[in-house]
Parts: sequence; C-alpha cells; structure tokens
Amino acid sequence: MYQLDKNSQEPLHIQLYKALKEDISTRLKVGEKLPSIRKLASLYNISKTTVESAYSQLYAEGLIESRPKSGYYVADLLYSDTRKASTSLHHTQEKKEYKYDFFPAQLKAEDFPLKTWKRCSNKALNSALDFGSYGDGQGEYGLREEISAYLRSLRGVKCSSTQVVICSGFSDSMGIIAKLLKDKFSTLGMEAPGYHVARSVFYEYGYKIESIQVDGDGVKIEEFKKSKAQLIYTTPAHHYPTGVTIPLPKRLKILHHIESIKGFIIEDDYDSELAYDNRPLPSLQGLDTHDRVIYLGTFAKSLSPALRVSYMILPLQLLKLYKQRYDAYFPRVSLSTQKTLEIFMAEGHWERHLRKIRTINKKKHTLLKKLLNEKLGSTFKIEAQGAGLAILINPSVAFDMEKLKTLAEQRSMKLYFAKERSGGEFEALRMGFGGFNEKELKEAIDVFSTLWHSAIL
Repeated sequence: MYQLDKNSQEPLHIQLYKALKEDISTRLKVGEKLPSIRKLASLYNISKTTVESAYSQLYAEGLIESRPKSGYYVADLLYSDTRKASTSLHHTQEKKEYKYDFFPAQLKAEDFPLKTWKRCSNKALNSALDFGSYGDGQGEYGLREEISAYLRSLRGVKCSSTQVVICSGFSDSMGIIAKLLKDKFSTLGMEAPGYHVARSVFYEYGYKIESIQVDGDGVKIEEFKKSKAQLIYTTPAHHYPTGVTIPLPKRLKILHHIESIKGFIIEDDYDSELAYDNRPLPSLQGLDTHDRVIYLGTFAKSLSPALRVSYMILPLQLLKLYKQRYDAYFPRVSLSTQKTLEIFMAEGHWERHLRKIRTINKKKHTLLKKLLNEKLGSTFKIEAQGAGLAILINPSVAFDMEKLKTLAEQRSMKLYFAKERSGGEFEALRMGFGGFNEKELKEAIDVFSTLWHSAIL
C-alpha cells in the first residue's frame, strides 16, 4: 500500500506518481501489469483523474506502456537504466558477490587464451604502431580483412573489408545504425520478446518501437507485414531469449518482404559460434540478393566480453551514407587491441580458440542438461538449449518462483530470468553455465536442486 496524504501540500497525483515510480524502479519487473485506473481510484478513495494524471506522467517518461484493451505495464524500453539510476540515488553500495552465479553470458576466466594474447600483444606493440595519430575510424584495415575472411568462410556472409565497421560492443553498433537511418526511418520492428538493449538504443534516438511477436520458428511474417516498420531487428540463428531458429523458407520470405518495402534488416548473429547440436544455418545476409541486411557480430560470447570488440557489415548502399557521418572518422576501439586481435586471427589462434571454447562449453552444456534431468526430474521442462551459454528452464509442476528467488539469495546464489532483459510474456529461468568449471557446476546444481524442490507447491 502507498502512503497518500490528502492533507499534504503536494498534489495527490504527484504523490501517487512518486510512489509508483519508486515501485517500478526497485520492485516491479519488466512486463508486469499495473493496477487498473478504476482499481487504484477505489483502493485509495481518490478520483480516476488523479490516477490518470500519475499514469500519464509515468507514460511520458517511458516507464510504463499502454496496451489497448489490456491496461498499463512496466515498460522494458529503458527499464534497466531507470532501475539502476534510481537505486543508485537511494542505496550506494558495493556489488554483491555470489558464491553461485548463473549469469547467462559469461566465460570462465581461465578459458581466455591469455598467454597467446600476450604474445600477440607484444608483436602488435613491436610493429611500429603510430600512437601519434588517429587510426582508421572504420577500424584497422588488417583486422577488417581478417573479419571479412572469417565471415565469408564460417558464416556465409557476402562481404569485403570495405564493408566492415569495428565497434565497441553491441550498443555502440546499434547507436551508429540508429543515427545512420534516422532520417530515413522512424519505426523499428522489434522481436517480442526481444533484447532490451536493442529496444533501448533505438528508443533513445526517437524511434517508435513496434513489437512483432515470435512463434516457434521466429518472427510472425504476417504480423511483420501488417506493421509500419521498414526496419527490423532480429536474431535469426538463435532467437533471444526463446532460442528458436528461423528456418530457411521463412528467411527467404522475410528477405522478400524487406525488399518489397525497401527497408533493412538488422541481423544480430550474437552467438552462432556456440552452436552445439547442429551447424547454424547460413546468415540472412548471405542469402540476401538485394543488399538489405546489416549484419552484426561480436567477440564477446566466444573470446572476451571485456575487450568490447564487435563489428557490423554494412550494405554497400549504406557505405556512402556512413562515410559522410562523423562516426566514420574516429576509431571506436584502441589501436593496440585491434592490432593484437588482427595478429591473433591472422596466425590461426582465433579458429583454434573457437574449436577449444566450443568443445569446453559443449561439455558444460551437456553436463548441465544431464544434472538438471537427474536432480529435477519431471518437475521441470527445457525451454531453450543447444547453443550459447545458458539453458532456459521452467517448472512443469505447481511452483513458487518467489520462494525460489528468496532461497537463492539466502544461499548466495544469483538467478536470472528472461523477462528481466526481454520483456513480453515469455518467462524462463536462464541457467548460465559459462562461468563455471565442471566441478563448480556440479556443486552449484546440487545446491540449486535442493532449493528448487523446496519451492514446489
């Protein structure tokens, strides 16, 4: 219950707005439904106009979204940043360390090829790098050559080094695209559920976000066609977060539609290197015959998230537009990091590392699935598996998820959920395995299974 003081000089709608905002920032989850206007007015014995005013302010700030004939929901647009900013104002504290952390996008520290990286780094520093001037804003030529060769060989991407742009992480790539296309498009079609960072970046640049639902084989084509979006963000190889793959016939339909409306597809191929059961399908970009796909890739999932190196392949028709912008003039990743990575790839270490990291994580993926089946039995179901650094699960019996969260915190265990990062209706527990070795994973699941069974109703 909120404390509303009718005798206060502060208007009631402001009091309610502040209380709701605090709740959204500290307690409520993305996609959680808020009480109806009628219900809040009745509960606090205030006018519907008062509630409407509070909701209007929250809506204007992007904290909630309105769904026709359904009500108001906690928005996933800037939710993470809002929550972070709000809590930092009220509670300045060090990050809590957990004994068991199932973070779904983490690699084990010792899996990084540190000795090899150091040797490549020394070679880079001894190669007469020019630290007295700005490097190539698009990225160092040698690294762009290595990336384009790798993508042509492993992912079927049709590109040359002239199309490669080296970026500092996913949000940096998306920021460039948002600015690049802002004068041409005003709406981004977004997978629902979908990656919150993609949504947030485009929202910050003033785009309208139009959600397009995902079914068992990716975005719904008919829904996409009915939308006003000429620009769509998609994760076709391994949908985030449900794990589904867009099959070849549907990929061709998406490409046909995007050509018919003269739009662009932003293809995020974020973890295709970590496919364990089947070889991933060729990229959308490789199937495109009309130069309509912007391809995004990263070294974060397979090499290191700490390096902050990503890349995108721009369609030839966008290159001229890109080179006219100031983003094209200043490098986004340090010269030494780029040169080290170039040498790392040129000497064959990257492909050797990929084989090793895929083998390591496939073993952990198989072990986690085995342990979950052994420990949880028929009380759970797998929602997504076979790629990436996590297996997504849900209970298959009556279950108290809030109790599980509470018990996990008490045992110094950090759990992660799909809605926290993707919004929408899809929810699942994201069991990340990349940050554990096999012995640690067994211990973590032993503890987790005890908590899980305690939360069964």
